Amino acid sequence: MKPKPFVPEIYKNDEKFVRDRTTGYVWHRATYRTLYADTDRSQVVYHSNYLRYFEFGRTSLMRDVAYSYKEIEESGYVYPIYDLGVTFYQPLFYDDVMYIHTRPVNLERVRLQFDYVITHAQKGYLVCTGFTKHCAANAAGKPVAVDPKTVGLWQTFPDKL
Repeated sequence: MKPKPFVPEIYKNDEKFVRDRTTGYVWHRATYRTLYADTDRSQVVYHSNYLRYFEFGRTSLMRDVAYSYKEIEESGYVYPIYDLGVTFYQPLFYDDVMYIHTRPVNLERVRLQFDYVITHAQKGYLVCTGFTKHCAANAAGKPVAVDPKTVGLWQTFPDKL
């Protein structure tokens, strides 16, 4: 399957944000280098590690734009994942540097979604795309409305289309 083009360019002279020239969407960008422990016997990054990369991208976005996930939990909220998806295009190998692009997309009363695009930092090729869907809950696990600070992220994220 041939992926849609993803052509990022630095957004407003801030290396933490890029705009995809093909869609116009703005993405937060985090950098991560694969560890030897991330690879499997075939020398490629094991598929489940991409979920950790998504988490790294998501928490980096929250820390850089709004507030840390630790602060979210301290204010009485948790956001467990109830659905996710990943589509793989090219592998990553040990010591490869990747860009994890993350953007907030859907916000409902008690649910929210992040989308992800991972690219190889040096070669620029698309590694995978994905999403995670989360439910807002209190510390006891009961569904609640999304907290006001997180709602603010969706309202202020740069050029959200």
